[in-house]
Amino acid sequence: MVTIKPKTVVTMRARGDYALEGPMKISVRDTTMIIDEPTERGGTNLGPSPTEAMIGSLIACTCRIASKCAKAHGIELHHINVEAIAKMDRRGVEMKEEVDIPFPEILLKINVTADTDDAALEPVKYDLGRFCPVSKVIRQSGTIVTEEWTITKP
Repeated sequence: MVTIKPKTVVTMRARGDYALEGPMKISVRDTTMIIDEPTERGGTNLGPSPTEAMIGSLIACTCRIASKCAKAHGIELHHINVEAIAKMDRRGVEMKEEVDIPFPEILLKINVTADTDDAALEPVKYDLGRFCPVSKVIRQSGTIVTEEWTITKP
């Protein structure tokens, strides 16, 4: 019998195409996403800006990994909703001066619907910080990420 060992490090590929006017198309696997700017900053408003997409990635990763952590701890989440409130120092993107930490603070309001209590969610919260790759990158850049958890019973 042959045992297949899963890869622990994989190579991810993405491609960006930008005609220097209008939105940028990013291709990943067999999907395409649009990254753009608001019209007031010279874009066409067809998609989130690069920094908004990063915050969106943090939300998506938080939802997915929190769900996986809950399942690993035997907790059934019926629903999860995450709101991010990010403070951004725009001096860098405005080309005024280099900014070491563009996002000094991000507040994540994590709302879950589950038949559990706050104490039972503690291992989920702990593991979320250990396993969410987007959060780890952002935190290690120097950003203070604060989580506020709210539990609603189904």
